[in-house]
Amino acid sequence: MVTMRILRVLGCWLGLVAGAGAQDWNAAVLAATRAMPAGGGYATTSEAGARLRAAVEARGGGLVVLPGRARPSYCSGATYLVLLKVIEQARRAGVVSLSPEALAALPPREQRDGVGVWGRWNANGPGAACLFAALGAGRNFTDWAAARPGDFLKIFWRDAVGAHERGHLVVFFGTEWRAGEEFVRFWSSNKPGGYGEKAVPRRQIARALFSRLERPEAFARAAELPPVDRYLASLLERESSFAEACRQAGVDRPDR
Repeated sequence: MVTMRILRVLGCWLGLVAGAGAQDWNAAVLAATRAMPAGGGYATTSEAGARLRAAVEARGGGLVVLPGRARPSYCSGATYLVLLKVIEQARRAGVVSLSPEALAALPPREQRDGVGVWGRWNANGPGAACLFAALGAGRNFTDWAAARPGDFLKIFWRDAVGAHERGHLVVFFGTEWRAGEEFVRFWSSNKPGGYGEKAVPRRQIARALFSRLERPEAFARAAELPPVDRYLASLLERESSFAEACRQAGVDRPDR
């Protein structure tokens, strides 16, 4: 049943790519997510970082993404693998053209927060959202009513951004009601099991920042980014605010 569901979602994505209208990249994100392995454990150790780097290779003019190598895993690494799988699918479909320089910029490296593509995605605060904003790859927003399955979501467990934040980067699956309470469903690398789906009461989420992939072709400019996003780099040591994070990510009307 799971395999058939993946094929249905992937078939929908391929149809959208082949069509002349607007492309729904959320379907591609969901297909890539559901094709990921399960479990493997959660860790933020140097070993987990090394395994993530071993899971992505730039060769043959494209990206080879092997998520089974990245175990144990952590949230930003898991979601980055999903993003790269979608970019590679789009490249194979002829939607994205990656120069050797752009291709070389995409695999995760040992980069500090705010440095390069991976260092932006992996940063504290609005890392993924700032990457989308810098490239023009999609829109960032805070309105729960506008969210759709397949959006990337940065969860802030408390109202803090920066050195003392507690956050989680996930793929949003939707919301549902259980015994009179709204729950948020998502996929990521979650404690303690690793890759998989989870649901939490919405009341546990202090802030939410959604990022929707709309223009994967923007990653053709990956090598043209400034070497460092100084705002993201600063969040290793300082506190920011959700309002500042939203401004940096180009959110027009952030929820207060």
